[in-house]
Amino acid sequence: MFKTFKHTLLSLAVAVSCTAAGAAAAQDIKPRLIRFGYGLNDDSVQGRAARFLAEEVTKLSDGKMKMRTFGSASLGSDEQMQNALVGGVQEMMVGSTAPLATMVKEFGVFDLPFLFNSDKEADAVLDGPLGQRLLEMLEAKGLVGLVYWENGFRNLTNSKHPVVKAEDLQGIKLRVMQNQVALGVFNALGANAVPMPFSELFTALETRTVDGQENPVTTIQSSKFYEVQPFLTITRHVYTPWVVLASKKWWDTLTPDEQELIRKAAAASRDFERKDSRADSEKAMATLKQNGMKINVVSEAEVARMREKVQPVVDKYTQELGPELVKELQDEIQKARGQ
Repeated sequence: MFKTFKHTLLSLAVAVSCTAAGAAAAQDIKPRLIRFGYGLNDDSVQGRAARFLAEEVTKLSDGKMKMRTFGSASLGSDEQMQNALVGGVQEMMVGSTAPLATMVKEFGVFDLPFLFNSDKEADAVLDGPLGQRLLEMLEAKGLVGLVYWENGFRNLTNSKHPVVKAEDLQGIKLRVMQNQVALGVFNALGANAVPMPFSELFTALETRTVDGQENPVTTIQSSKFYEVQPFLTITRHVYTPWVVLASKKWWDTLTPDEQELIRKAAAASRDFERKDSRADSEKAMATLKQNGMKINVVSEAEVARMREKVQPVVDKYTQELGPELVKELQDEIQKARGQ
């Protein structure tokens, strides 16, 4: 009787094993090479998340699909990579929402200043109905939006003096992302806003082509801006996400199983990257202090003044982006605050 029971268990185990193997074999996954580009260096939050994504793709495809990652804008600026994806000559990338706003204007909503109070509010909006609808709008432009990674709350650096109040921005040539909202906001605050690709930024700071820039502290640290920027001002004026993108031309050549696999890997990379980014922000602040940056935090009263100064810009772009869209965003933020 014991032998019969053992035999039954063994038969069941073999059957389960065969079923699992059959399911894996049944998945329509072909050998593929995926080129994934990003703008920051290999040691950045982006670099670590890109490697994680590549490992997930390999693991989930049982080694059939390979992803090669290209950092430090070696495949071009965000704009150049977007164009390469649209043309089908590059498979995937991660980049800022700001350049996407030139293709789908609604992405400009994330450039409106002083929207979010916390990263949890941002997560709720980005992963909610509004964020997902914006991703879907990219398909008509030749891109597939997969997930949002965290770029984070942006802060100011410059080579001239501490920025304690808006008036301290007068005369500072400040590099901003290449979109009209960022230009309008910083010109309204008194800076001379200069749009420029991120890939050109360090050299521009080093040669004093521009005096300052604004980015999250993780980017400021990983890009070693402390070598050419002595002053850091914590403003948290905008929360900017990154978007993991695929070429629609390439995506449409994938089987449904392959598409599902990449979506799963992208979702896992999103969770990894956000956790890593938030832990890294604390470490980055310590590193920036150790490297001699003089850091100040703008007071709540001064933030309120800045908000007033940029309100005409917010009003203008609310009309351009669509009052309904901005109201939906504000409603989702309020809903997230109430949870």
